[in-house]
Amino acid sequence: MNQEERSSILAESEPAGLEQYIGRTIRDLRLKNRLTIADVAAKACISRGMLSKVENGQTSTSLDTLNRICQAFGITLSRLFKQYNIPAGGAQHVRKGEGMEVVRAGTRMGHTYRLLAYDLGPKKVFEPFLISMDDQSEVFGTFEHPGTEFIYMLEGKIEYRHGQHTYVLTPGDSLMFDGNIVHGPEQLIDVPIRFLALIIYGEDYDGSLSSE
Repeated sequence: MNQEERSSILAESEPAGLEQYIGRTIRDLRLKNRLTIADVAAKACISRGMLSKVENGQTSTSLDTLNRICQAFGITLSRLFKQYNIPAGGAQHVRKGEGMEVVRAGTRMGHTYRLLAYDLGPKKVFEPFLISMDDQSEVFGTFEHPGTEFIYMLEGKIEYRHGQHTYVLTPGDSLMFDGNIVHGPEQLIDVPIRFLALIIYGEDYDGSLSSE
């Protein structure tokens, strides 16, 4: 199979926009390495006109030519396609102190809940909270809710109850438990207290909380 035949096969199998992606990537690599079109063309043993067409997405070239261009930059062919066709994504970025404050039963008893993310779909799968407590004399109630809860201590010292057991948590400690069993702060030993709480709900969760 000659070069033109390989080029034709590659062009037929390429999704729309691949030539433009390859061209932009090669141009970015060339500029990043402060090389001219003549420099890269000479190293890849191709004409400057061909390289210019590749960079401008005006031609579908063979894998052999692309491989030689990659070798001119000292990279593998796979790296050339590393960023191709990656989903755009849609991450939620919450900056320090900007989590949405949520009013819940615990809020009236000295808790501050900051919701750090929320589900975009029709069903609530999880809720991550940053919880702060600063009133050492406050008496706390207990909570029950669907799902599994995971706590990670960031600051302070707390005695936390789950069912018939209590656990003393300090920074770096974690606790995971069934949210349907009665739980909550037993004693605030060293304030201020901050911990992350991640509540993971089951598939049949309808969005309501029972006692929290």
